[in-house]
Amino acid sequence: MSDQKKPIALEERATEGKRLMSPSAVRNLPYIMEAFQSLGLTDGKVLEIGCGTGEHAAHLVEANAGLSWFATDLDPASVDSCNDWATHLSISDRLIAETVDASKPPDYSELGPFDVVYSSNVIHISPITVLEGILQTAGRELKPQGRMAFYGPFSRNGEHTAESNAAFDQNLKMRDPSWGVRDLDNDVVPRAIKNRLALETVRAMPANNFFVVFRRES
Repeated sequence: MSDQKKPIALEERATEGKRLMSPSAVRNLPYIMEAFQSLGLTDGKVLEIGCGTGEHAAHLVEANAGLSWFATDLDPASVDSCNDWATHLSISDRLIAETVDASKPPDYSELGPFDVVYSSNVIHISPITVLEGILQTAGRELKPQGRMAFYGPFSRNGEHTAESNAAFDQNLKMRDPSWGVRDLDNDVVPRAIKNRLALETVRAMPANNFFVVFRRES
């Protein structure tokens, strides 16, 4: 591996002030907003791990007055973008972002407990320790019966769900051997169970993605 720093995103992003604009976030936001609405995730405290540009957080909070959102990301520019989106939409009282390393989860007890922990397009572009950190956080910081929601690509029972996902997985591993499309049944569910999280919903989404929800057991 080269010592050159890997890009934070796998796409080109536009900027306006500190706000970053992600083409993929624009494409998938309507489907994610519908999933939040139909699955009853639009009220209460949300902890987002890996907020990226902050567009998901900002538009979900703007659209749902019952949401209070704490966003985190390893990348300081992404955190600045999320906070600038909150300022731009006048929702800084309900959306704030801070820099956090998800593989070394801090104690969020002063902010929680949370109704929802959410992570979108993170676990395939990070080491498996990030997935483990997210699940550990959800198991510890969610209210009983709170939900952990993932959005992104997954394989199922050792098999890719589309040829494009298999190619994407190979490309990710060429970029970094610790990256890759995670297998929901073999990689995620067993680790979730160890953190008192039971699989509740697996919803197919456009572009061979999934919206996956776990519920924290009492």
